[in-house]
Amino acid sequence: MPILSTRGGGSARGFGFGGGKAAPVSFDYLVVAGGGGNGPYQCGGSGAGGYRTSFPGGTQITLDAGIYDITVGSGGSAAQGQDSVFSTITSTGGGTGNSPGGSGGGGGVSAGCQPFPAYSGGTGNTPPTSPPQGNNGGQGVNTFPAGTGAGGGGAAAVGGNGPGGYGGAGASNSITGSSVAYGGGGGGTSPDGTNGQPGGAGGGGNGGVGNNGTANTGGGGGATRFAFAGGGTNTGGSGIIVVRAPSTAKFTASPGTNTVTTAPNGDKVGTFTVTGKLTI
Repeated sequence: MPILSTRGGGSARGFGFGGGKAAPVSFDYLVVAGGGGNGPYQCGGSGAGGYRTSFPGGTQITLDAGIYDITVGSGGSAAQGQDSVFSTITSTGGGTGNSPGGSGGGGGVSAGCQPFPAYSGGTGNTPPTSPPQGNNGGQGVNTFPAGTGAGGGGAAAVGGNGPGGYGGAGASNSITGSSVAYGGGGGGTSPDGTNGQPGGAGGGGNGGVGNNGTANTGGGGGATRFAFAGGGTNTGGSGIIVVRAPSTAKFTASPGTNTVTTAPNGDKVGTFTVTGKLTI
C-alpha cells in the first residue's frame, strides 16, 4: 500500500525488510492528465489536463516492493480528457468547450457548445485538490457576426476572456532534470470566427482548425471555428506521469515506450508516456 511521507523524515517502517526483500522506495511525482478536445463549433479553447506534483519540496509517496498500475490519460476528442493516475494521486482530464475539468474549457457562444448558452468558462480544479490542479476557462463574448470563444484554463493561469482569449499558461517543472512546461490551455478564436489565438505555454493548441494539444503535455485543444468557416475538431494532448527516486532505488517502467533514466544529480527518473506498470 502507498504511504505518504514527508521529505527528509520518511516513514517509520519497523522490522521485516531483511532477507532479500526490496526496501520501499519514496518517489517524487508529476501527474498530468489528458487535455480536453473541441468539437466542430466555436466553443472556446479546451482546458488543460489536471497538473499535480510533489517536486520540488512536496510530500512524496512511498511504495513497497511490487507491481503498480500507471494510467496515462488520453487527450479528448470533442470530449473531456482522460484522467491520469499514480497510486493515490489522480489528475482530472481537461474540460471541453465551457465544461469543468482539471482546468476548465473556455466559454463558448455557439449552439454546438453544451450546455448552451454558457458564455462563462468551465470551472477548473474540479474536483478540488490542494494545491489546485488547474484553473478556470475564460469568458466568451457573443458579438456579431461571429461570437468569440475564450481561452481554456491552464495549470498556472486562467484562460483569457474573449474576444481574443489566449490559452492559460501551463506550469514548468524540472522533475526530469530539465525544465519543461505542461498543462497549457487551448487558445480561443478571433471575432471573425476564422482565426485563432495562441494556446498557453505547455502544449496548448492555438485556436483554429488543426491545432491539437501537444502529446504528453496535457495541453488543451484550440478552439474550433464555425461550420461556415470550415469547422473541424481539435484533440487534447495526452498526459504524462514522471516519478523520481534516489540513485539507490531499484525500479523499472514498462512497456518499452516508458523509460527509466538518470537525472544530472544521479536520481533515477521513470517517465510514463503511455499506460503501463511500475515495478519495484
